[in-house]
Amino acid sequence: MSRIGRLPVEIPAGVEVKLDGQTLTVKGPKGELTETFHPNMIIEVEGNEILVKRPNDQKFNRSLHGLTRALIQNMVTGVTKGFEKALEINGVGYRAEKKGNKLVMNLGFSHQVEMEDPEGIETVTDGPVKVIVRGIDKEKVGAHAANIRAKRPPEPYKGHGIKYADERIRRRVGKTG
Repeated sequence: MSRIGRLPVEIPAGVEVKLDGQTLTVKGPKGELTETFHPNMIIEVEGNEILVKRPNDQKFNRSLHGLTRALIQNMVTGVTKGFEKALEINGVGYRAEKKGNKLVMNLGFSHQVEMEDPEGIETVTDGPVKVIVRGIDKEKVGAHAANIRAKRPPEPYKGHGIKYADERIRRRVGKTG
């Protein structure tokens, strides 16, 4: 049996969970998330716990079991604590600033790169070279951070570009004279 799937998801105080068939709605202090899960998974709310069960041991159902439980856990964590990803900008003249709900970046192009915040996601600049992406939906936070990073990925020779704060860039040796 799945080690992750069989663990119950604790519902903390101040979080309201509503199950309607296969649609789970989690409401907490930071917001509300709704997700519809695969019909093969059996989701039950008992007291202050959410349990996920599977009908049989087929490979497809085993793979869905842990995934469903992890998604539910991320929903509960998102509405209580939220998620954030930090990005760092390296390079001469590379910087970012916030203008309204747009992130404006100078990344060595002949123009400025502007990115609008998606609904439910907030970007914050902590100095000119650090960008923090925050939100309650882990998938949207990660996707927006990846879109920002894709505007100028770090290059391996000098390390210029946008990287995650916890990312290590494998450096290469350049040409020798």
